[in-house]
Amino acid sequence: MLKAVLLQLGATLLATAIAAVFFGLRGAVSAAMGGLSVVIPSGLFALRLVVLARRQAATHVTAFVVGELLKVASIVGLLVLGLALYPDVHWGALLIALILALKANLFAFLVKT
Repeated sequence: MLKAVLLQLGATLLATAIAAVFFGLRGAVSAAMGGLSVVIPSGLFALRLVVLARRQAATHVTAFVVGELLKVASIVGLLVLGLALYPDVHWGALLIALILALKANLFAFLVKT
């Protein structure tokens, strides 16, 4: 799980750097906001899974589903909060970073440890 979160963070940093080159500071802030809106809840979810793995409970599936629901709600909440705090958002940079961060975990299976 940590590998997926680190790949998401790397994708966010890459998208932020590219957005800074093409769109300036406004694009970099927007890309960072979009990517970190995914990375922060994913990191907290990964920590929650580590804690759950140490317990010997039969509620792992329920806890996973509830955690995933909270993660998705947190992503939406962080995006709404970011848009409220930074109304001068560059939508292209935000969406590209958001999509890259969301899809970066698919490459976690390709990276060998």
